[in-house]
Amino acid sequence: MQDANEPSVNELDEMTLLTQERDASEAIADETVSKTAKRLRIATYNIHKGVTSRRNRIHDLRAGLHALDADVVFLQEVQGRSDLHAGQFENWPDIAQHTFLAGDHWAEAVYGRNSVREDGDHGNAVLSRFPLVSHENIDISDHRFESRGLLHCEFDFDGVKVHCICAHLGLFEESRVRQADAMIARIRSHVPADAPLVIAGDFNDWRHRLGKRLVENLGVHEVFSGHETRRAALARRAGVYVAQQRVRLRRTLDATGITAPAEVTTAEAVVAKKTRRLAAPARTFPAAFPLLRLDRVYVRGLRIASAQVLSGPTWRKLSDHAPILAELVLDAA
Repeated sequence: MQDANEPSVNELDEMTLLTQERDASEAIADETVSKTAKRLRIATYNIHKGVTSRRNRIHDLRAGLHALDADVVFLQEVQGRSDLHAGQFENWPDIAQHTFLAGDHWAEAVYGRNSVREDGDHGNAVLSRFPLVSHENIDISDHRFESRGLLHCEFDFDGVKVHCICAHLGLFEESRVRQADAMIARIRSHVPADAPLVIAGDFNDWRHRLGKRLVENLGVHEVFSGHETRRAALARRAGVYVAQQRVRLRRTLDATGITAPAEVTTAEAVVAKKTRRLAAPARTFPAAFPLLRLDRVYVRGLRIASAQVLSGPTWRKLSDHAPILAELVLDAA
């Protein structure tokens, strides 16, 4: 009988498909980042406890995580124990999900238990190829109906201590605001201002109310919002071109002694005031047809080399969320 904890032939085939879809997914990239800079590859994924549409997806999820080939993975809705699913599915792993998913692929796998029920528990997890210096689970539950937490880990990357926060915030907006404030307080008190920081997870922030709060209080950047959309780039270039032509026309008119119209004399101010419209966080939910921007990655002290959402047909069946994959480099690189 096949050991439920060991990869099957089907799982390896699934990993091949998922890898192909990963490589085919469109990514936002910063071409100014040095090709030789050492990159930190991170991913965040709400795995829906390894079950979607009442089907056991945990083996396919492991194939998917391996296909991401990330150095550090932030996971939400991870089960430490589930008697219910163990009884429902014949090949359900007999070990905790974070341990099962890590396998031999990640040297470290830590779990932060948040919600405890009679038949099991679930929470957040971090998988890391780098040795963890420390890890702690912080309870940020706002009311008795939802148990929420932050899993705060620290690891060594290329001789630099990097802090990471794996988060899963609540379903109610006022609760999310208070939980975000608790996160800000935690980071201010436990993370040095000059230390690289990654915050990733399911923010449930479908109205996009928390981003500004985190940016202003922590100086972080969201991995997609730091890039210009293609449409905005075209509009900006067109605006700059028009402004430059106005400047040339004003200089020509000045040289001939003709008084320039008001809209021409203000051309230089137009150049100075040109603005950039940045891309919003990516749509990740529901995975089958992403509409809401629930999952986020915020960074500080790290440059964003690339970022992408995995949403191919094979990925869509694994969870109700789509994963985010990003490549980061240290600011000094």
